[in-house]
Amino acid sequence: MAGRIRDEDVRAVRDASAIADVIGEYLQLRTAGGGNLKGLCPFHDERSPSFNVTPARGMYYCFGCGEGGDVITFITKVEGLSFNEAVERLAKRARIELRYVEGAYYNKRVEGGSERARLLEANQAAAQYYREQLGSPGARIGRELLAERGFDQGAADRFRLGYAPEGWDHLVRHLHTRGFTDKELMTAGLASQGQRGLIDRFRHRLIWPIADVGGEIIGFGGRRLSEDKDSPKYLNTPETPLYKKSSVLYGLDLARREIATTQRAVVVEGYTDVMACHLAGEGTAIATCGTSFGEEHIKILRRLTGDRNQFLGAKIVFTFDGDAAGQKAAVRAFAEDQRWVTQTYVAVQPDGLDPCDLRMARGDAAVRDLVDSGVLLFEFVIRARLAEHNLDTPEGQVSALRAAAPVVAGIRDDALRQGYGRQLSGWLGLEEDLVRAEIRRAAPRREQASVTGGARAPQQQQQQQRPQQQPQVVPRIPQEAVPVADQFRQREALKVALQHPKTAAGFDELELTEFTVARYAAIAGVIAKAGGCGAAVSEDAFRAAVNEHATDDLERRLINELTVERLHAKQNPKQPTAVEPHYVAATISAVRKDSTVRMIKQMKSDLMRLGASGETDAVAALSAKLQTYQAYADQLKTRYGV
Repeated sequence: MAGRIRDEDVRAVRDASAIADVIGEYLQLRTAGGGNLKGLCPFHDERSPSFNVTPARGMYYCFGCGEGGDVITFITKVEGLSFNEAVERLAKRARIELRYVEGAYYNKRVEGGSERARLLEANQAAAQYYREQLGSPGARIGRELLAERGFDQGAADRFRLGYAPEGWDHLVRHLHTRGFTDKELMTAGLASQGQRGLIDRFRHRLIWPIADVGGEIIGFGGRRLSEDKDSPKYLNTPETPLYKKSSVLYGLDLARREIATTQRAVVVEGYTDVMACHLAGEGTAIATCGTSFGEEHIKILRRLTGDRNQFLGAKIVFTFDGDAAGQKAAVRAFAEDQRWVTQTYVAVQPDGLDPCDLRMARGDAAVRDLVDSGVLLFEFVIRARLAEHNLDTPEGQVSALRAAAPVVAGIRDDALRQGYGRQLSGWLGLEEDLVRAEIRRAAPRREQASVTGGARAPQQQQQQQRPQQQPQVVPRIPQEAVPVADQFRQREALKVALQHPKTAAGFDELELTEFTVARYAAIAGVIAKAGGCGAAVSEDAFRAAVNEHATDDLERRLINELTVERLHAKQNPKQPTAVEPHYVAATISAVRKDSTVRMIKQMKSDLMRLGASGETDAVAALSAKLQTYQAYADQLKTRYGV
């Protein structure tokens, strides 16, 4: 393995990677005031945004789970990478060539590199090989299939389509010449072990590269071109260190910006449907890869759409086939629907055409019309239940009511549940009181049977999974019985020291004993160990030094929290991250004033005790000292208004 990346290269990568741009590729960020941005945290499941980004300081912090750090920390945690791997990824994004402490430029092929980097390189090389092969004679049937589906060479280039040759080991032999080992090819899911050595996983198939949100190719999907019925029609990359099908969405790299901008996503069922939607002007289309749409997919889209309020216009549209399989897919989507805040819709073409076939038959406008025609998922599932019964007879109406009532009862939002109760009454032609009574009777069964019939209801599933989903509780150093106003001022003083150390040199004059909240005293001590604000050459270097002197993750999290938390100073719209020197001095002096007031109270108490004992000399000395402290307190109040 390669050694440590040179410090100057790490700094160059960090400086070249704007934290708002990098994090913005994973979640939607909105203005939060004071130059900060806010979004839904990618590290824990939450309904309202508590994840803060401070671009001016290159920091992020989640006030919900305590995760925080810089742009490199974010990539290591969100992608599960090592430090070197995260720097390599950001360096590639910024087109920076890395060097290691041993000297000479880093050569992955010679020195090995990280496993992730090597697997990404292998996938990239495979994708390039497949693209070149799409023009070969053996790929004629594949090109014809694409043409029949309305995709020309421009479409193939746009989606980086390729062709896997019919032989057993064409790709394996090609990648061997590029320096990749058998182990790397198997780990990447590009090859498998045959009787006489490695064989290609994809053979005689059209190939769709599958990329992560940043555009890195992590796997492939292949469509069979032969008549071999024993071979699956579609074959995907197996689970690898890069490719996790439960959290992969095809087309997300192409759609993410438009999803974030329009707050809409269209979920289709296949690769060609994604292509058809994008070519028709619906650039938010994505698809799952060999699995049903599930919880991890929801988390990804919630972050990108900023899913936080069902009335702010964000929407998710599912397009399902009109057949029985499509109906079942809609019911599965309903089982996950209540994890959303925004409303979800279902768009089904009455004649059963999927987006690709619809584009071929009726053009691009028909695809856009299909997406816009979606009905709310609740309504779709309820109507699907009603369609299974004859509503022209009393018996059919009652059985339909009993089938649909659990669906309505399963809606957690009270207002929506009542609204659909009224709708159901109209659809069935039954009295509203009768329908409501049946919904109430179905409600207890919500915890025992889901709309899919027999499985646990969405609410129960969420409750049972919650212990695994919730972030670890961050332990807190207990606060002493300190007035709330004192706690506020001590916290604010730490914030100005960490956020504006070059302006806060006066912070170094404070004694640790003046911080009466234990965890704040601990951070003040860490700042002192790092040399204090007076030693700050730059804000970034100072904060890095403070973090290095922290004794545990608890202190580091609090340091990150204080670094990104907005100061309570009046903001200048033109310089939202700037602060008036007077505010810094006044904030620090307020801590000193609180400490002085506490000492004055103690001296007054001591004077009463000494006066009762008749110790006149001691009373005189303490009275003189008290006057000095009172004068000092008055001076602070006059000068800083504290």
